[in-house]
Amino acid sequence: MRRRTASAPASASALPRREKTKSVRNLLIVASVAGMFATVALPAYAATRVGTGEEVQTMQQVAVDNAQSLVVASEASPQALDRQSYSATTPEEIEKKKAEEAAAAAAAARAAAAAVTASARTSAVASVDLSMTAPGSGEVRWPVTVFNYQSYNLFGGYAGHKGFDMMTGTGTPIFAAASGVVRTSTDGGGSYGAVVMIDSVVGGQQVSATYAHMSYGTRVVSAGQTVQAGQLIGQVGQTGRATAPHLHFEVQVNGTYVDPLAWLNANAG
Repeated sequence: MRRRTASAPASASALPRREKTKSVRNLLIVASVAGMFATVALPAYAATRVGTGEEVQTMQQVAVDNAQSLVVASEASPQALDRQSYSATTPEEIEKKKAEEAAAAAAAARAAAAAVTASARTSAVASVDLSMTAPGSGEVRWPVTVFNYQSYNLFGGYAGHKGFDMMTGTGTPIFAAASGVVRTSTDGGGSYGAVVMIDSVVGGQQVSATYAHMSYGTRVVSAGQTVQAGQLIGQVGQTGRATAPHLHFEVQVNGTYVDPLAWLNANAG
């Protein structure tokens, strides 16, 4: 009969190793289960909260006040920029802006000057009775009834002077020497300054008379207008090439210049 021999017991050091291996295996299993839960369960939970209408935190709410990060809201929408709200920044724009401002300033200055001139002209005309006429009843009248008899009759004199310069004060009324039609009435008469020219028929002859150096804005007749002998047409001034206030009066008979003073003395009444 054989004797059963008892097996030798496991060494004391082998038992703790098996226990440690078992513990590590258990920890790995727990970690795997937790990972699966985080991967599957949490998104589903979040979706469930959205479906129930609960408020979900936005990226702005997640960001803390002092966080050194940039959070862009998904609700942001592009806004159109109004260029007109910006000032000129390029050299070309600056120069264009300066030119526009200079032009506007010049226009304002011209408007102001025109207003002052218009006011002065209105005052000058308003100071004369527009219904007044030259004295006399003849076919020809004196164009200025008050003047210095030492006036200069320089007809045919220096530089081919063709007129009679009747020296008198600024604003003295000027009358049509004869009935006729106004050919020219302008403030831009060059060396004549403000001037009126009237074509008439006197004694069967074609007579053209020129009234020069009037005050600006005092002409009360227009081109094409019919006037009567002795009718007010403007006021004496010093416009154009003139060194003192006076009426430069010229007369042409049938296209030829004649001595104005001699013509007046022979025809005015």
